[in-house]
Amino acid sequence: MPATLTHRIDRWTRLVLNDRPPRGLVLVRFPDPAWPRPWPWPDNVPQRIAWAQATYERKLEQMQWLDDDALPYLDPFTSTEIFAEAFGCPVHYPENDMPSARPLIACADELSRVRTPSLDHPALARVFQIADELRRRNPGALMRLPDIQSPMDIAALIWDKNDFYAALIENPRAIADLAGRVHDLLVAFVDEWFKRYGRAFIAHYPDYYMPFGLTLSEDEVGVISQEMFDELFLPELSELSRRYGALGMHCCANSRHQWASFARIPGLKVLNLIRPKNQMLEAYGVFAGHCVQFHGSTDVVPALPELVAAIGPDARVVLEATAHSRDEAISLQDQLSRALVTISGK
Repeated sequence: MPATLTHRIDRWTRLVLNDRPPRGLVLVRFPDPAWPRPWPWPDNVPQRIAWAQATYERKLEQMQWLDDDALPYLDPFTSTEIFAEAFGCPVHYPENDMPSARPLIACADELSRVRTPSLDHPALARVFQIADELRRRNPGALMRLPDIQSPMDIAALIWDKNDFYAALIENPRAIADLAGRVHDLLVAFVDEWFKRYGRAFIAHYPDYYMPFGLTLSEDEVGVISQEMFDELFLPELSELSRRYGALGMHCCANSRHQWASFARIPGLKVLNLIRPKNQMLEAYGVFAGHCVQFHGSTDVVPALPELVAAIGPDARVVLEATAHSRDEAISLQDQLSRALVTISGK
């Protein structure tokens, strides 16, 4: 009999807070081809709401027959452009891809053009509109956070990167000024989000449960030094973690040289690295005993024997795979659960 919602939430809470077993959880993806996800374009709001509702109902139904650790949630589904757009960045809408922000400024001399917007800006109000309607239809359901990047990452969308990286060296005060303005908007948005939908939520990426805290992406750190990370990036991450009580972080940059600094982020509860297999295996040792590790993209099965060997006795992990049928989903859940038994027995 699949575990109840309350039981699954309790397992996630104990894993994230490192409060007794389990040492690992399993997620099996089973996409619904009948409900393709609409692009997060402004004129797609009704379609986005309909897709999120159908997906939530399917996840509820899936709980009845698949005994993994997935939680049903409401997904407002955004791209990375929403905060940069609110600051005035133009947005490019490809025909068959995610929206992306275009730079607003090209150098420090243009910082005067940057005005901190209110939460009433259409780019942000639209996300609240979608989430409000989903919550109205499903009182008490878990809400997934929108796609949130760190203040520095959002600043790197607003400021043309041809000059942004040079300015990190030549004019770090201007960079810090812009990132500070982004921080102010970000915390105003997140505070309002938690006020409306509760402190417990599903992370923006990947979709893990957090009993409290904040989750974000940190993807500009691959091309900077560790010293620069410690000076400009680490303080804002630390402040956000302290403000909300915990942090979950996604990073798909080539960040191996930043791992020691990642480990110093206070309250880091979950880390998701998208890296080649050799670095992913190494990470399990580096961050063992420090935080939950939810690495990879959507399928660990091809590397499962190596993962089982690499995951040591102090590591806490989430393993996931993608199925294309109900029978395959049940089989993969069993396979990953058996792997966790081996890991837990170490």
